Order: sequence, then structure tokens, then C-alpha cells
Amino acid sequence: MSSLDPHALFLWLASQPSLGFECQGYRFEAYQESTMPPRAGTVRIRLIYETPSAEGALLAWILALAKAQALEVLPIAAIERQVALHCLELTLPREPSAALLEAFPYAMAQLHLIKEPLPRLSVPGLLVMDMDSTAIQIECIDELAAMAGVGAQVAAITERAMQGELDFAQSLGQRVAQLKGADASIITRLCERLPFTPGLVAMLEELKSHDWRLVVASGGFTPFAAQLQQQLGLDAAFANELVITDGQLAGEVSGTIVDAQFKADVLARCQTQWQIAKGQSIALGDGANDLPLINAADLGIAYHAKPKLAAAADVHISHLDLRVVPYLLAR
Repeated sequence: MSSLDPHALFLWLASQPSLGFECQGYRFEAYQESTMPPRAGTVRIRLIYETPSAEGALLAWILALAKAQALEVLPIAAIERQVALHCLELTLPREPSAALLEAFPYAMAQLHLIKEPLPRLSVPGLLVMDMDSTAIQIECIDELAAMAGVGAQVAAITERAMQGELDFAQSLGQRVAQLKGADASIITRLCERLPFTPGLVAMLEELKSHDWRLVVASGGFTPFAAQLQQQLGLDAAFANELVITDGQLAGEVSGTIVDAQFKADVLARCQTQWQIAKGQSIALGDGANDLPLINAADLGIAYHAKPKLAAAADVHISHLDLRVVPYLLAR
């Protein structure tokens, strides 16, 4: 089969083909995700996108890749998941050049270069995720501060902490102190309107359907983490405890601080508690406080993250939403 239509390759691939496909002088041969085990000396990349409008740019990049690597045949697979995105996988003799990787249309699609064995979706695993700006679209302490009339002061401290410029425990203390005297009812009001990050529910539903354990570990506060646990059916939630005295925030937290190392320890403890197999843990975060957690997981994922975390993570989801996550896993 052959075509010059830039969308024809993707239509052919979606039809679960058994024959090859010719496109602009290059031959593609389809394989099923589960039928081609990793082979020594090959590299796999996954290209994840949302709408057919991305296919023209993706095809142009794929053909440039084939030309650069002098490929006569490109093995290609459609990767199917429950969430509503599109994904294809290419098996290559070597990694794309830095110039080609830089030229990828990142504004339209996600590229995942597979360097290690991936966690398997069909095997029970563990996801530990940050809450603020990861599972939800806000920083709860900034919202509380705005409701208490001290938004600017707290937001400035939060940003420095997210960039890794301040020790977390110290910055947490400074921010919470700004809330002293605020009416505790602002917590309940904020709990009623927590905005989930796009794709969160779909991602969690797919993982849960394969018996994954789901945990939030947050440097934020227990009322919001507990709200997420209840609404989303999470297996556990860890966060900091705000002190409330006579219906007002005391400007303090109590108990053990959920800091960067605590988050990483949560992952290790949950792996042991639920007997999660080696290679089956994922961590998801957005700020510098998530670095130890990301490094501790078998697959560390940065989501619309600060530069320091994006550079350290195995994958950085920079444009699409959390529905990308199931496509980062093997079947």
C-alpha cells in the first residue's frame, strides 16, 4: 500500500495492518506492541499526540529521521491505551541525533526516548504523585494566602522554594506563619473547589483498572490531600498538618514535615508494604521538592515542571496532559 497523503500512514497504522506501507519513498512495517520484545542494538521512541492536526508535522519529522539514518524499512507500532490520545512507536538502529531531537514538534506532541525497560501497565505497580501543581492545578498555600489577604507575600516564598532556592522546611514555616490568625473556614471553602489537573482522572482510572496502587505525597496540607484521596479513591495520602486553635490558623504545622526526603521515603515504604515488584514504580511531580522522589522511582516523570526537575526526570511532559502517563508504560 502506498500514499502521498500525510494522514494516510496514521490511518493505515490504526487499521491494525498486516502488510507494509509505502510513503514518500520509505517503507513502514507494522508490529504489535506485545509481539516485538526489546532487542540489543535497537532504540525505541514513542510519539504521543492528541489531534490529527499534528500528523503532518510528525510525518515530516519521521521522514527526516529515516533519511538521516539511511533507513530502508521503519518498524512501527500503534500503542493503544484507554485514555483518548494517539501514540506510535518506532524501532530504530540508533538514537536520533541531537539536531533531530531538537527539531521535533514538541508544541504538538510528546516524544519519549525509551532508554531502560519500562514499567508494565498490566502488572500491578505504584504511582506516587505530588499534589500542588501536579495532581491539582493550584498551590493550595497560595490560594489560602490569597483568601487570607497575604497572597503576594506567600507566593514569592513559594516560587523561590519551587525553584530550589530555599530549604523546604524553612520556606514552609515562613509561608504558614503568614497565615496566622486567618479563619479556618477558608480550608473548607478551598476543599470544595480543588481543580484537578487535566487528564488526572483518566490516568488514574486506567492505572486502577490494572490494580496499581495510587498515592499522593505532598508538601501541602492534610485537608486537601484527604479530599483528593476521598474523591479519587487513592490508596494513601501524606501531607503536612496545619495547627488550628479556636477556629483560626495558628501559623504553624505539627508533626513530621513532609519534605523532599519524606516523599522519597513514602515511595520506598509503599513498595515494601504492597510488595510492588522491582521496576514497577512511577513518581510524578513538578518542583525541586520532588527531586528525591523522582530519582527514587523506576520511572520519574516531571509534569510541566520547573527546569531543575525537568532536567533530572526520565520524562518531562511539557505540553500535553496527564493522559500521557499510560503511554509511557509497556503493556
